[in-house]
Amino acid sequence: MSSLTDEQFIRYSKHICLHEWGEKSQIRLLDSSVLVIGCGGLGNHVAISLAASGIGRLVLVDDDQVELNNLPRQISFNMAQVGVAKVDALKATIEIQNADCRVRCIKRRMTDEQLMLEVTLADIVIDCSDNMPTRQQINQCCYRCKVPLISGAVTGWKGQFSIWDYAPKQACYSCLFPESPQVHTATKNCADLGVVAPVVGIIGYYQSLACLQLLTHQKISFSTNRLYRLDGKRGDWSEYSIVADPQCAVCREQRVTEEDTHIRFKLDRLSGGKEDD
Repeated sequence: MSSLTDEQFIRYSKHICLHEWGEKSQIRLLDSSVLVIGCGGLGNHVAISLAASGIGRLVLVDDDQVELNNLPRQISFNMAQVGVAKVDALKATIEIQNADCRVRCIKRRMTDEQLMLEVTLADIVIDCSDNMPTRQQINQCCYRCKVPLISGAVTGWKGQFSIWDYAPKQACYSCLFPESPQVHTATKNCADLGVVAPVVGIIGYYQSLACLQLLTHQKISFSTNRLYRLDGKRGDWSEYSIVADPQCAVCREQRVTEEDTHIRFKLDRLSGGKEDD
């Protein structure tokens, strides 16, 4: 898209009038594609916020149906949609809200190959899933494709989110939460522990804010490779720097390859210098 229509200019005028935003940033959003994995509480807030903000393409992934106990925190669903596939219910809400946003639904858990394909088609991936195996799968695919990942999670009164850009020698999600059968078994989700609905909204909107800043090339409010944690009961945030794990099963191999390539390059230069002498 090279320019906005008159209607779009009026619709997104509050964005466009921001000095650091302007019309070019809004066009970038309309030309962008975001993959949202998980259409529960976080996915609801993320998808609705991004669609309202002018994202051009959303791909929604979830294999679940709307249940009655979802309604307090999954704000786009209503009583009439109980029993409907979550991706279909969310798509219906978005289509009413903003026709500029084209939505594609995937109603299944994807294999690694299927997920890799979807990740390659996305500008940003937002992890709104509720289980560790899916989070690990998403991280692996995003790492291989070098597509930025914004991850979020909420249980009880507490929420967290992080941004992963997979820059050289930087950490990945698996450095923070190593993949292991013990972790999978021990990890519980909001269905087991309960969840406070506004905390879900706060984390989801922070994920959306980070996504918009990345897509519009803003100076983002949050650092990559850091964990931000919210204690909703106390009303405060904690921030942690994540260091790359030298034994990480996901990103260790590439770091070793990068270091080996750098060493070989230096040796080649030294060898070439000696031959020149």
